[in-house]
Amino acid sequence: MFILSLTYRKSNEEADRHMEPHMAWVNEGYDSGMFLASGRKVPRTGGVILAKGDRTAIESFVAADPFTIHGVADYEIVELALTRTAEGLDGLKG
Repeated sequence: MFILSLTYRKSNEEADRHMEPHMAWVNEGYDSGMFLASGRKVPRTGGVILAKGDRTAIESFVAADPFTIHGVADYEIVELALTRTAEGLDGLKG
């Protein structure tokens, strides 16, 4: 599993200008089965996405995010080898 941590490099107003295409990109991640969960950081300084799959494919997909293309956010990609989950979340280990 991977944690994709986005940190805004530009203002929230600039992020809002690119939000619609970014959300279309997020939806593609869910449709492909790569994304498991996502949301905004509080306070709003970026976001977090939980993802699964091949690291190279994830890095390539992140490079296609409109936030990346337009310099709105930087991504940190952290791989996590889950050893334990709450009941009902065993699928995250795969």
